Amino acid sequence: MEFNQILADLKKKVFHPVYFLSGEEPYFIDVISDYIEKNVLDEGEKEFNQSVLYGRDVDVLTIIGHAKRFPMMSNHQVIIVKEAQNIKNLLTTEKSSKEDKSPLLTYIENPQRSTVLVFCYKYKTIDKRTSIAKQLTKHAVILESKKLYENQVPDWINGYLKSKEYIIAPKASMLLTEYLGTDLSKISNELDKLMINLPAKSEITGEAIQNNIGISKEYNTFELQNAIGKKNVLKANQIIQYFSSTPKDHPLTASIISLYNYFCKLLIYHQLSDKSKNNVAAALGVHPFFVGDYERAAKNFSLSKLKSIFYELRDYDLKSKGFENATASEGDLLKELMFKILH
Repeated sequence: MEFNQILADLKKKVFHPVYFLSGEEPYFIDVISDYIEKNVLDEGEKEFNQSVLYGRDVDVLTIIGHAKRFPMMSNHQVIIVKEAQNIKNLLTTEKSSKEDKSPLLTYIENPQRSTVLVFCYKYKTIDKRTSIAKQLTKHAVILESKKLYENQVPDWINGYLKSKEYIIAPKASMLLTEYLGTDLSKISNELDKLMINLPAKSEITGEAIQNNIGISKEYNTFELQNAIGKKNVLKANQIIQYFSSTPKDHPLTASIISLYNYFCKLLIYHQLSDKSKNNVAAALGVHPFFVGDYERAAKNFSLSKLKSIFYELRDYDLKSKGFENATASEGDLLKELMFKILH
């Protein structure tokens, strides 16, 4: 099931006997397990009917023993197994004898209907080819929580804020993504703190982010790319001067990776036969709002110029790692690279 569907069912009080929440993105796992922990039982029921277990401290038989109990003065009992990826032999498949199945497989085929058993199996996924995976798919609610790609994060930010009746400017969501990356837990925490300091149902702007989170709305990778695209030499050099003064926050390798990704998008743009706004946005993986920026940048950087830029990026990546460079600082290398890009 999809994350939104699972959460919607829970809010309608549609509970299932077994939930297996797995995957590389812990945020979605945490949201569902936290909702179950806080909302399935009321406070009076939780004392006798809710248990939180940890994978390092329990084995499969202990979990199944808890799950088979009946609730006390309640319609349900809730068992949440955190760090389930640390349980030894949790997903062991059945052996040659049909009577010698894994305890989990035996349980999920005939679960205690009054129990809500939740496995939080973070940073891993189950092998869908195994018998136990097939049985989980048949008898349990399965979530495969996937990491978002960077170009998906701005839309996720928009949706997260929309659910709380806030909106965010496209440049502001890009700024957050560039600064915070794809860690959804970190992003949601920063957004929650931001909303505390802003009026309800307001728009989140670059100024608000700078004032409350500490991200510079003028001196960041996104603005550097924008200055390069416009061939605004003065602005680009102001930004790299700022980067050079804060090397821990703006390491050269990170700047090179960002520039490489940016120029890859320009290369893709040049090769598109259909340059309509929606097609370009889909091909580049950007918000349609930014298509005009890439259209303008493509006019300033021909295919032949892009070829030479990729060569320079490779060369300066090697220099940043000490190849044929004994004395130049990261700041000096970035300034040299910017000169070659813009001339």
